[in-house]
Amino acid sequence: MELINKKENILISSEEIAKKVSELGKKISEDYKGKKLYVLSLLRGSFIFTADLVRHIDVPVKIGFMATSSYGHGETSSGQVKIVQDIADDVEGYDVLIVDDIVDTGITMKFVMEYIKSKNPASVKSCVLLDKPERRKVELVPDYCCFTIPDVFVVGYGLNYGDYYRNKPYIFNWE
Repeated sequence: MELINKKENILISSEEIAKKVSELGKKISEDYKGKKLYVLSLLRGSFIFTADLVRHIDVPVKIGFMATSSYGHGETSSGQVKIVQDIADDVEGYDVLIVDDIVDTGITMKFVMEYIKSKNPASVKSCVLLDKPERRKVELVPDYCCFTIPDVFVVGYGLNYGDYYRNKPYIFNWE
């Protein structure tokens, strides 16, 4: 995959992200007070968001990871979700919060939510950095969301193009 040499158009700054993630962490802390919270981060895209988010959650939290794939190296979903790395923990009785970088078609999040529900958790909810409702192909509204964005391809802050750009501290596209 070739790197892109075009001007970056910053859509969401690192400061805006930090503010929203902090606010969301406080809200999640309130909502999960007195519960057994298990944060399930969907790799690889959500690792940066999850790391920042859990540092703003002030209730006890167990953290786990699961890797799925529906994109490969392209810009659009294939519509087929594969579990690349399954969750390692038993989540029975936990209140599971599935964290992902973005929900667009909703296919991956819906698939993972149904999969986790089969493991007898106390509850299952979704949390995303970005919501792209214009692209939705399934009935799904994220329970927690930092930003709603239009139907544009975005990268940065964990989101990739090929294997690159996850390290940018902001969300951008190219002009």
